Amino acid sequence: MSKPLIQLQEITFKYHSDDEEEALKDVSLSIYPGEWVALIGHNGSGKSTLAKTINGLIQPSEGKIFVKGELLTETNIWSMRQLIGMVFQNPDNQFVGSTVEDDVAFGLENHGVPREEMVFRVEDALERVRMLDFRTKEPSRLSGGQKQRVAIAGVVALRPDVIILDESTSMLDPEGRLEVIDTIQKIKEESNLTVISITHDIDEAAFASRVLVMEQGRLVKEGTPEEIFSAGEALIQQGLDMPFPEKLKVALKKKGIPVPNEYLTEEGLVDFLWTSDLKK
Repeated sequence: MSKPLIQLQEITFKYHSDDEEEALKDVSLSIYPGEWVALIGHNGSGKSTLAKTINGLIQPSEGKIFVKGELLTETNIWSMRQLIGMVFQNPDNQFVGSTVEDDVAFGLENHGVPREEMVFRVEDALERVRMLDFRTKEPSRLSGGQKQRVAIAGVVALRPDVIILDESTSMLDPEGRLEVIDTIQKIKEESNLTVISITHDIDEAAFASRVLVMEQGRLVKEGTPEEIFSAGEALIQQGLDMPFPEKLKVALKKKGIPVPNEYLTEEGLVDFLWTSDLKK
């Protein structure tokens, strides 16, 4: 296996020194190049706090963070942040340009990218998220899914090694959510990006190669989507939802229809239903 791109060693964090409870408690994990890792958990579980320590937005009270094998410190934090892009929940809070292309160019200007290279990167990023035709539009006039795709383009243009999606689909309707997930999937495959997704959406987490479950500041479980979601209704006891295929399996079982015990993706469930004689 390749070396970890990001490594957390016994991370603990308190928002205030006199707090009795830690927001993060002795969290250790490794994230490898090209992975899509989903962080899931109920509100207050620590998943967004953990993402902010990875990006250097907050400094852990205890523990160490390594990016590409280099210890994250106050000295190198700015150069390390260039390796990790972050897309937040509300894209309106990220927009600073009067047009789509101005907004995507903003980060490049701050990094001192030459104009010729900047023009190329803006066009390339907008084409990757299928928003090139909207380059002269005002961001405020776009749909929710389109806004989030522009926000992703602004991060992609910076050419990071890692993109962190911090609840970036939670404010979108189902169509907008699928737009964003599809966009990230394509960019990940084209550029071998590493994706870290903080989400409440279990169906979104099902796209990940690995799922990490947070509970009360601790990492309590990790595995493939199949391993995590095969828990079925036990997920609800942890304050989580079930993926749609698992909900449907539960409903079918209640009607006396035999279904596979193992976790099924939507495609897998469709194949099962298509080839099964449910009248028997």
